[in-house]
Formats: sequence, C-alpha cells, structure tokens
Amino acid sequence: MKIELPNQAYKYVTENSVECDEQTAFVLTAQNEKYLQNAKDNQAHSIIKIAEIASLFRVDEIKVIGITGTNGKTTTASAIYSFLLDLGYKTAMQGTRGLFMNDTVAEGKTLTTPSVLNTYKHIYQAVEAGCEYFIMEVSSHAIVQKRIEGLNFELKILTNITQDHLDYHKTLEDYIYTKNSFFQDEGKKLINRDEPRAEFNFKNAYTYSIENPSTYRLMAYSLNEGSSGIIQHFQEIVPFTASLHGFFNLYNLMGAIAAVHLITDKKLEEIADVVDNFAGVSGRMEQVCTLPNVIVDFAHTPDGMQQVLNALKEKELLVVFGAGGDRDTVKRPIMGRVAASLAKKVFITSDNPRHEDPEAIVADILSGIEDRTNVVVELNRRKAIEMALDSQEDEEVVVILGKGDENMQIIYDEKFPFDDREVVRELLNL
Repeated sequence: MKIELPNQAYKYVTENSVECDEQTAFVLTAQNEKYLQNAKDNQAHSIIKIAEIASLFRVDEIKVIGITGTNGKTTTASAIYSFLLDLGYKTAMQGTRGLFMNDTVAEGKTLTTPSVLNTYKHIYQAVEAGCEYFIMEVSSHAIVQKRIEGLNFELKILTNITQDHLDYHKTLEDYIYTKNSFFQDEGKKLINRDEPRAEFNFKNAYTYSIENPSTYRLMAYSLNEGSSGIIQHFQEIVPFTASLHGFFNLYNLMGAIAAVHLITDKKLEEIADVVDNFAGVSGRMEQVCTLPNVIVDFAHTPDGMQQVLNALKEKELLVVFGAGGDRDTVKRPIMGRVAASLAKKVFITSDNPRHEDPEAIVADILSGIEDRTNVVVELNRRKAIEMALDSQEDEEVVVILGKGDENMQIIYDEKFPFDDREVVRELLNL
C-alpha cells in the first residue's frame, strides 16, 4: 500500500519493499527490517523511520484509546464508540470489524490491529473527519510486532487474560507477559481488577470490577431481559440498563462506561443514560431467530465458550463448533471439554481449517471429551448446523460458535462464502 504525502521530498511512502521506487520512501518498522536491502535494491527514494512521519499523519491530534485482552475487545471498543457518539463526540473505531467513523463504515474487516502505517493512515482519516477520539483493538501479535509504534495512548484498557494464540506465543506465560507489557508505562490505564493475571504499573491506573474493590465497581446487577446494574464510583452511585445478555457482557459494559468517564468531562449519570442505546455487536450473542431459538457467537477460546454457554445455562443447549486450523492446538481439547460439560448435545465440525486436516482438528477436540454419548462429528459445517436444527426440540437453544459475523470459511488459501447466520436463515426458510 502506497500512501501519498504532499509537500515532501518523496511523493509516496510504503512499508512494502516491493513497492519502492525513486518516488517512494521506505518506512522502516520492526516488522519489515529484514526487507531493508530489498527496498534499497528497488531504488527506494529514502529510508525513514515511522517516528519521523508521525506528525505528517497527525497522530498526536487525536485521543487514542487502545484495548487489549483475550475476550471482549470488540464489544468493549464498540460500546465506547457507541457511547461517545451518543454523547455528541465525533469518533472513529478500528478493529476486527473494520474502520468506522462517525457512525459510518469507512473500511471493511481487517486484522484486529493493522500494520503501523495502515493505523497511521486511519488516524489521519479520522482527524480529517473531525474526530476527537480513535478507539482501537490491540492484539497480542501487534504488541510483539510493534504495530503500535509511535502512538501515544490517552487510555489503555485490559479486559481479561485467558488462553489463546499459543501457536504464536508458545507458552501461556509468554502470552500473559505480552498482554501485561502493554501496561508497564506511566500513562493512564484501566484494568479489570477481577483478572488475577493482570500485572501493571500502578501509576495513573484505574480499575473496574464486579468481585473486587476498584475505582468503578458494580454493586448489584440483574440479567433479566438484557442486563442492568448499579455502579459505584467513590461517592457516586449510578444505575444503568442494557440490552446485552450474559454475565461476561457486564464486564464489557463496565469497562466501556469507566473508559468514557475517564476520557471525557461527562458525568457518570450522563454516560449511564446512553448505555441502553448500544445494541451490541453483530455476531456476538446474536439471536438469529427466536422460534426456534438460534444464537451465533464469535467465541473461539475455552473461556469465551464457557462465558457464552454459562450465560445460557438455564436452557438446554445444542452446541455447534469447531476450531481454527494453523492456530493454537492446546486449547482444542479444553474447548471440547467445555462444550461437553455445558451442552445437552455437541456437534463438532469445521471452523476455518486452513492448511490443517479437519479430521485432525476434530481429533484434538475429541481428546478432551471422555463421554462422547451426546457428541456428533460432521465435518461439513452447513450439514452440522442442519443436523443441530433438525434435532432441536421445544425450549432447546442451538448455539453456533466460532465464527460470529464472519462471512467466509478459509480452506487452504481459499475463502468460500459462509455465514452461520445466513445458513440458519436458509435452512429455516426465514
């Protein structure tokens, strides 16, 4: 991707050494250092560091809020974005679902955290659109690969730390260390105080919680007809209501409410008043239909699955799920164990197998399940969903996990159209 920068000695900048030429400067980052010689061979106009062009992208002219954690990043970011817009602030959001600016979609789905130059470009677009805030999801990969290089965060948020991405980090300890490394500076930070693995610099640290003492504590809550709660912030006690379901979403809402309170001059009561306007995120606890009751969710980690299924524990559940190929294999048997322990019946299928044999992925999942009496294996995801729907009776709920609002299935290097929600609608003639 070449980006044109006016009034410079060079006409364009790029992170891709292949795109370099006499008019294009090569932006050297932690990710592309090994391609430096290739950039020179392609006659790059010059070699510049990302910090040297930060001001050209106006990255210090907007308040950047970074959110990391295993689960909840997207919902927390989306809630903050929604609250700020409802409170009258021009706002942009970058993450798994794409780039949004002032309630419009500016760019489609991408990496959770794009490359440094892409993020800078998005920030520039946000500043040009008059945005005061730029909310971004920060993945563990992005922290290690320094894809957030040169950014000054107004606020950093930690949602939680559970197991994921061990294909990349190799050990849980390294993954935990990576997440916590984001919070070692003296900048303003907001930490989930109920997360026992959180380690952070206490200077300028604020916390939120349900169980433990914190800056923003949920004193009481209800999960009937959505959710509601009462927040205590020192002497302030403020109620809120929300349409989101599930205990885990109380944490996402608390993190978002606390964040907006910390980065704006709005009173807690004003923020609580707009919480109910947030309808949630597509593909997260999304009810595709009510009769029969079918729910689709993005949960793809043991903890994420447990949270979603526990939120529906009053119901009898038929669970359809798989695990992504070329990704963390250690979590697969744990996911199997979670599903088998909380569901009436389990349908194990393909997720995005990529270059792995789907049968091998399923074997990993099955290794975590001792009693397979109520387990069905069907590698064709559409067929597995159809089998679950055909098996469904009365008050049972079909829960389809792993892909959420994704509209593609990745097999080898090819992407095939596949949306769990659309498949359900087609099968039920909705």
